Amino acid sequence: MHYLLSFFLLSFISILFANPYIPNEKCKECHETIYNEYKHSAHSLSYFTDELHRKVANASNPKTYVCATCHMPSASNISDLISGKDRPDPRDIRQSDGVSCFFCHTIAYVKKAHHFNINIPAKQAKGYKPSLFGSLNNPDESDKHSSLNSPIYLINVCMGCHSHKTNDNNVTLFKAMKDSQDAKSCIKCHMPKVPGGAEKHNNRNRTHHRSHKFLGIHDAKFRATGYEIKIQKSKDGIDVLLTNKMPHPMIIQPARAKYLQIIIKRQDKIVWRNYKKDPSSDTQAYFAYHFYKNGKPITIPTPATSTKFNNLEGNKTKKLSYKIPNLKKGDIVEVTLYVQLAKEECLKAITLTLKDKAFITPMIIKKQKWEYK
Repeated sequence: MHYLLSFFLLSFISILFANPYIPNEKCKECHETIYNEYKHSAHSLSYFTDELHRKVANASNPKTYVCATCHMPSASNISDLISGKDRPDPRDIRQSDGVSCFFCHTIAYVKKAHHFNINIPAKQAKGYKPSLFGSLNNPDESDKHSSLNSPIYLINVCMGCHSHKTNDNNVTLFKAMKDSQDAKSCIKCHMPKVPGGAEKHNNRNRTHHRSHKFLGIHDAKFRATGYEIKIQKSKDGIDVLLTNKMPHPMIIQPARAKYLQIIIKRQDKIVWRNYKKDPSSDTQAYFAYHFYKNGKPITIPTPATSTKFNNLEGNKTKKLSYKIPNLKKGDIVEVTLYVQLAKEECLKAITLTLKDKAFITPMIIKKQKWEYK
């Protein structure tokens, strides 16, 4: 991975030092609706405001910040952050802006690589306004920047950070996209068209723009659309059919876990459940990554030499079979799919209690009821 970083830094840092920077707050002046959408997205979070990311990054290595390439891409000192010469500084707007508007809209192309893809920003001519790219045809000009249409914003702009990452031991830490996929499906689902123009003063009378909320797991309505649950009678009990309707795997981020809770009620009393306290005890219904270093389990995956996981690929269905004696007509089967943003072993690894309870409180993704007949 180090030779890739060297290439990335040599080309990337020279561009950042030469270029001006437009802070997120400045974008609000002309793009208020999009700015407000963005502020409710995970892209607006940074090392300083994303508690789980910060603590995992520090647990991985408290002296370096190798996550900066994707989580602090506008920083002008990325090489020093990665090497440990500098530490993140909340007073630096390029760092505190997180995945900034300016960075995402100056990507010229995405270089594909084995360990991780690399976003290459456009080089700006000295003395000229910076050029910002997007998918709009005939975009408005601005006193702050030039506006240009770029085809990558409908094809592969997401692939720079969201495709995959492999560590130095060739262990996949996450993989969201197959080599044959591009960003079209990402944009279609996560950035749907919503009413209203992209600018505060809608000079082109545009009727829609792409939402910059970047809808994801935190949106209850959105996360429910990714799955289908069916329950059916089997010879010895029940089968649960779980379908991943998304084009990417069920588990991408290694800190997360998703699992099924299955209970059977008879006259409003629970007579059977697939686990008592620990959802991971039902291994077929617990979806997560597990990492190992020289055969010993670890949680922070950076030094991993191997991995095991239970995952469900995109557009695939898994049948979970349960032998349940003495089922009776009228029994109610309730199946609930949950997500926990920070799984239990992750919490132990970062040692400190997370103040944001959303990370440790399981969230319902989808729930299905069925009557045994």
